[in-house]
Amino acid sequence: MLVETFIRKQLRLKVHRVTEVEAGDERVVVKIDRLRCRMLRCGLCGRRCRKVHSIQGERGWKDLSMRAVPMVLRYRPRRVNCPRCGVRVEQFPWAPPWARVTAALAHAVARLARLLSWQETARHYGLNWKTVASVVQRAVEYGLRQRRRQPLHVLGIDEVSRRKGHHYLTVVYDLERKVLVWVGEDRTEQTVAHFFTGLGRRRCSPSRVVCMDMWAPYLKAVREHAPSAQIAFDRFHIVQHLNRAVDEVRRSEMRRLSRTERTPFKRCRFLLLKNPWNLKPDEKDRLSQLVSRNAPIVRAYYLKEAFQLFWDYRQPARAEQHLQRCLHSAMRSRLEPFQALVRMIRGHLPGVLAWTRLRVSNGAVEGMNNKIKLVSHRSFGFRSVAHFTAAIYTAAPDSRCPQKADYTFGKRTQQRISTLPFGVIVLRAPSNRLIHLRPLLPTILDILTVLAPGELRHAGA
Repeated sequence: MLVETFIRKQLRLKVHRVTEVEAGDERVVVKIDRLRCRMLRCGLCGRRCRKVHSIQGERGWKDLSMRAVPMVLRYRPRRVNCPRCGVRVEQFPWAPPWARVTAALAHAVARLARLLSWQETARHYGLNWKTVASVVQRAVEYGLRQRRRQPLHVLGIDEVSRRKGHHYLTVVYDLERKVLVWVGEDRTEQTVAHFFTGLGRRRCSPSRVVCMDMWAPYLKAVREHAPSAQIAFDRFHIVQHLNRAVDEVRRSEMRRLSRTERTPFKRCRFLLLKNPWNLKPDEKDRLSQLVSRNAPIVRAYYLKEAFQLFWDYRQPARAEQHLQRCLHSAMRSRLEPFQALVRMIRGHLPGVLAWTRLRVSNGAVEGMNNKIKLVSHRSFGFRSVAHFTAAIYTAAPDSRCPQKADYTFGKRTQQRISTLPFGVIVLRAPSNRLIHLRPLLPTILDILTVLAPGELRHAGA
């Protein structure tokens, strides 16, 4: 097989041909020309066009390397007279419109960008950082368009820091399917309201549980846009407030005590914050010596351990009785950090008691936040929120990376259908016989509940 034939088959050329391959030490140049007996397609709608309006100057596309030698495609694009769209640049089977890399290279870049930073990916393929950013953003846009919109029953909302100076992102996670749903800038009430507005009233109604921390803007937005959902406060954040109260009592006592009196309590911070079953034998011995003293630090430790028993209750009535006893004891303890904690919990008591019935926490969201921090650390941060958001969607386990053909087909089809007042469902079946179409009926009904005007969706394998 000639190298020209091999390249033509790899690029899936039907109306073009490879005229020449120039092999050099630095790069391989592949020159492409059109077949005069074949009709070109419009670059916007994909319709076949009989007439060629003009010929543009030579343009280059970077492709995957051949034996570690960079390969470049050279071609003079034609402008065609489309009966529907007018004069447009022709459709390229090897690259999307206005791109300077081929679909095969874009596919490889998008896959590698999920594992490495964008700068390292650009160095690996010999590209500019901005080229990698545009490829990843196109891949994310494709994945979000093609993602199946399933009903959201259990949501988790949390914030993650994106840079110094209290700059945050809001992360919405589907706790039922362990899927990242949405990422938005800032952690204000308008941010969460923007998410629910994008969902629409019909998709907000199935939401049964929303798990989050006690941040007031989140709480207000959820109550306004999802009033039927049960709000459950995350166990991790409540325990964090509890441990913070214990640590504040320890610090205030260490400042109050004299040098000789504070000696037994030195280096006991994590000894008091650890769970009893995680203590080592020597730590257990030292803890037994500490609790024998009648000090505010010891009282704070006993209050913490009594509150931790609340998470083991299965009956809501007994759990509420135990929690009320713990709150009453904490208010009578004369420890200001615990009294502030009691006031906070009593102000959000229904969301705290929901743990006994629902057993829902934001553990999956915290795991996703760790992956988001890893994405930020390996790239040494992002200046743009849009780039950081695209990197988060790319690193998500459920992100769908487009195939090679999707970089050229999916975007143009979506552009044309987006102007129509109705949605389109493409059925994929061996034939149009009823025996082959009947299994697709449940999928079609699910799509019809969320299909929006100007949207394209696929049903079937």
